[in-house]
Amino acid sequence: MSNPVSVLDVAAYILNKQGKMSTWKLQKLCYYAQAWSLVWDDEPLFKEDIEAWAHGPVVPNLYHHHKGQFTISNVRKGRREALNSDQAETVNVVLQMYGDMLGATLSRLTHSEPPWREARQRGGLALGERGSAKIHLEGMAEYYNSFYIYEEEEE
Repeated sequence: MSNPVSVLDVAAYILNKQGKMSTWKLQKLCYYAQAWSLVWDDEPLFKEDIEAWAHGPVVPNLYHHHKGQFTISNVRKGRREALNSDQAETVNVVLQMYGDMLGATLSRLTHSEPPWREARQRGGLALGERGSAKIHLEGMAEYYNSFYIYEEEEE
């Protein structure tokens, strides 16, 4: 079992791999990196909470770092080298799957998935309403694990 890193470390890693992007897209890529880490690695990638904001999942700690910016090219406090090889591999696969999508597309995708919708519902938040309902890791793991096809191990 490895230690979770900071979302700032994950963001720094993503930006190093992908280059400058919208803060909206960066938030969603961090969300999907966390989701798939829960499935593939059976543990969280980063330790910070994710909240179901009006435009999709947001990690408040990362938001406070880029608040007021539309695009971002680096995360000063993030250390991309903090990710171990398994964590980096997870993020690399997530970038292959989602990295070419626009932030708006990723936002629409998260809106169609239960973890974000259920957190908003639990928080009593209407569509478009501001709020900070927490997205539970258990719900993320259950949902993304539900359509992941495991390869059978050969003996």
